[in-house]
Amino acid sequence: MKCGRAYEILRRKKPLAETVDATTKLAKVLSTLDLSALGIGSTLGVGVYVLAGEVSKTTAGPAVVISFAIAAVASVFAGLCYAEFGARVPKAGSAYIYSYVTIGEFIAFVIGWNLVLEYAIGAASVVKGLSTYLDSLIDHAMSDAFKSIASMNASALGDYVDFFAFTATMTFAIALSLGVRESVVINNIFTLVNLAVVLYTVVTGAFRADPANWSIPQEDVPTTEDQDFGEGGFAPYGFAGIIKGAAICFYGFIGFDCIATASEEARNPKRSIPLSIIISLSVIFVAYFSISTVLTMMLPYFEQDVNAPLPHVFRVYGWTVAQYIVSIGAIFGLCASLMGSMFPLPRVIYAMSIDGLIFEFMGRVHPRFKTPMIGTLIAGFLTGTLAAIFNLDQLVSMMSIGTLLAYSMVAGCVLLLRYEVDDQSTKNSSFSLRQLLNMDHQEVPTKTTSALVTWAVTIYCIWCLGLSLVITQLEGFIDQWYSIFLLCLFAVLIILTLFMISRQPQSRTEIVFTVPFVPWLPGLSILINIYLMTQLDWMTWIRFGIWIIIGLIIYFSYGMWHSELRLKAGPCSSATNSRSNLVSDDKSFEGFGKDDGTLATRL
Repeated sequence: MKCGRAYEILRRKKPLAETVDATTKLAKVLSTLDLSALGIGSTLGVGVYVLAGEVSKTTAGPAVVISFAIAAVASVFAGLCYAEFGARVPKAGSAYIYSYVTIGEFIAFVIGWNLVLEYAIGAASVVKGLSTYLDSLIDHAMSDAFKSIASMNASALGDYVDFFAFTATMTFAIALSLGVRESVVINNIFTLVNLAVVLYTVVTGAFRADPANWSIPQEDVPTTEDQDFGEGGFAPYGFAGIIKGAAICFYGFIGFDCIATASEEARNPKRSIPLSIIISLSVIFVAYFSISTVLTMMLPYFEQDVNAPLPHVFRVYGWTVAQYIVSIGAIFGLCASLMGSMFPLPRVIYAMSIDGLIFEFMGRVHPRFKTPMIGTLIAGFLTGTLAAIFNLDQLVSMMSIGTLLAYSMVAGCVLLLRYEVDDQSTKNSSFSLRQLLNMDHQEVPTKTTSALVTWAVTIYCIWCLGLSLVITQLEGFIDQWYSIFLLCLFAVLIILTLFMISRQPQSRTEIVFTVPFVPWLPGLSILINIYLMTQLDWMTWIRFGIWIIIGLIIYFSYGMWHSELRLKAGPCSSATNSRSNLVSDDKSFEGFGKDDGTLATRL
């Protein structure tokens, strides 16, 4: 009895209709253009200035353009799932709120806690990259000064306390807390300059592009003891190199999901969220594809610089002006990426706080600036501390695991909600084996068909994990009979499970945007994400496990007992109303004064 009660508590869901119709105290000022710039800015940062050169030289060669195309397709699958949910549930919180209305409270907390980790480490890595880039431009004067003031010798930490990274992070956090409209205007400027530099690089580089660099014969490829540059040609590292390159390039598309976290501040979220996701992913792909094409045609893949490929290639041709323009673009691109990386973190904290799953003071909305000020400053302090004291080389992969898990959960939630019961009063149907393939041609979903899809999606994820582990663990024995047998077995189970889901009746609820080819497209997205997660090293999973344990302690000691759903259902609900009071009349913000103009006027 107690176990059943505990299970019901963990899977209690946030009502979808109540979630959509709920009012917000956040400022609804973001247009489609603002959201698109936010997605482009958060994604088109380090990747466009580093990733193409690194992947082409070490992994895929000129075929890096194919790797980017494959990664873009995988990102579009996830993006379409986010677009449908953004139209269905236009609330702050992204994957957290999506899983809350479809799966349940416990899984929603885990996803939200993962997003906090993802955005914090993502922003910390960006500001660390900005600090390192600026330091290299001034001949390492900044790092030398910090080493003399506060050096560190502990393992897994940086060589010194990076005061610039901490200061830059807190500056951006303060700017974000002083108003969404003003922050987005600054981000739009950063993004516009970044795109202009990308366009300048492509146009000027095209004059020196030589298609012969895509077909270098093997005898002209150098060999060294430290590096094997493959067999030359367009794909010197073979098909395996293209796929491995796609896995790396996929991380270059991480960041567009910040658009979904801004749903509650969009003027017309049901239209602008799907549209801005599609626009941002399209622009990002064109930028990556164009840069990688020009870069590999200007210089042979084995002569690329893995750390700063664009300045290097212009330096080779003696184009000093272009080299400095690219450097300026990199700084603006990193600033836009930092703004986009920091923007969604306080929104996730805000969403979890108003639901009572984390401490309520973190979700208070400032009456003047209409932002979750305390949550934004706490997020900035956490991010700045990570950037200041930690060596982020190994921690960056933790961002990937959080993102991929969130992508998988959103795709799964799309499947669950697409086959959800439209009307809870619908007469239930009894389960039979015929229902597995809907042989009676039932057209209206019932609780039985909905439960069947829920179990099928869960089992499907297990099959995807099995197939991914076989590919990963038996990579060197993939031509053995047992490997082929396991691959075929899991492939058949995956196809059969998706076919069974496709036979069930779908919800007839009309929404602005829907994912096409359900359940096949969301199912493929889940498979790709799970496969990429199995590529991460075991130390990443250990760090991830430690973070999850910390989150579980918070949930079971605080969140489960202060959940808004529990307070509404329990006898003490009238005595609290705590989460509903996290609005602009909060007394803790008295004394800040009234709004008297723009951010520029206030500063």
